[in-house]
Amino acid sequence: MSLNRRYALGGLFVLVGVATAAFLSSVLGTVFFAVTVAYLLWPVRQRLVSRGLSRRLASGGATAGAFVMTLLLFVPLAVVAYLRFDSFVALLGLLPETLELALFGFEYAITLESLTALVISLVERAARRAAASAPVLIVKATLFVFLVYSLLFYGEDAQRSVLALVPTGYRDAAVALNRRARETLFAIYVLQAATALGTFVLALPVFHVLGYESVVMLSSVAALLQFVPILGPSVLLAGLAAYHVAIGELVRAALVFLLGGFVIALLPDVLIRPRLARETADIPGSLYFVGFFGGVLTLGPIGIVAGPLAVGLFVESAALLSTELNHSGLSLADVAGESDSTETDDARVGDAENELDER
Repeated sequence: MSLNRRYALGGLFVLVGVATAAFLSSVLGTVFFAVTVAYLLWPVRQRLVSRGLSRRLASGGATAGAFVMTLLLFVPLAVVAYLRFDSFVALLGLLPETLELALFGFEYAITLESLTALVISLVERAARRAAASAPVLIVKATLFVFLVYSLLFYGEDAQRSVLALVPTGYRDAAVALNRRARETLFAIYVLQAATALGTFVLALPVFHVLGYESVVMLSSVAALLQFVPILGPSVLLAGLAAYHVAIGELVRAALVFLLGGFVIALLPDVLIRPRLARETADIPGSLYFVGFFGGVLTLGPIGIVAGPLAVGLFVESAALLSTELNHSGLSLADVAGESDSTETDDARVGDAENELDER
């Protein structure tokens, strides 16, 4: 195959890929997460193959293991909600019949009956939305599982196809970027688990100082909520603060919202994520911090992975450029100087042509 034909087919592949992404934009998030999970499961699949399993069994086993681990992650939330439902109802029974709120010199009276009706209407609305979106979620979950399995099963073929599009002189850079992507993705998911564990440890003394009885249960819920994109433990803290406001415990509500929000919701993201990012993914903590929160604010839940991954690939590309400049004996200052001299030469040539035109 000639070089021009190879590049033409590569360009066609890129164009068709962009068009496909545009047409399938509603499932791009699912595809992206499937690719990242397949990256993480690839070493597991390779180990199973090395132990004698076929590609089909190894890919299926790795996919099933990841699916079970995901279910086990969110099952404790449902178990806690089921076991503590009676306690939640009992807490609602402690609310006064009329809630009086004073704000900026105005007093507002809210009856428990109207508040209950409002909460019920919100829950019913959320339930209807969940029921309406359930078929879409089931389809996306099925697509996610099949994509992960397919990527694991055809992993070698996909790697050869992608690597064939890269010119021979740049394949070392492609391998380096691939390695950086795998390390960064592994670090992201490990960081998520480490952040959840740190949240549990930090939440224990906070809930104890605030006088709660079910300290371990509340800390476990806060840790599990770290896996919920964007919201996290803030949902639990906001609910507790709202309850204390409803029963007139304004000081306790402020402590839960401010102290709990700082220690439980903010500190794990500020302290644990940047520090471990530097240790596991070799990314500066400040850059990981920007990538994580910038990705979440820009892309939503998918930004939790996409933001740090983009930062990791940027760091690796900068390292490749630095290595190339050092091997060639150039520095960034030299490159800038060459660029300035080229611009100066172009300007001189332009002036000479203008003089000739005037003559």
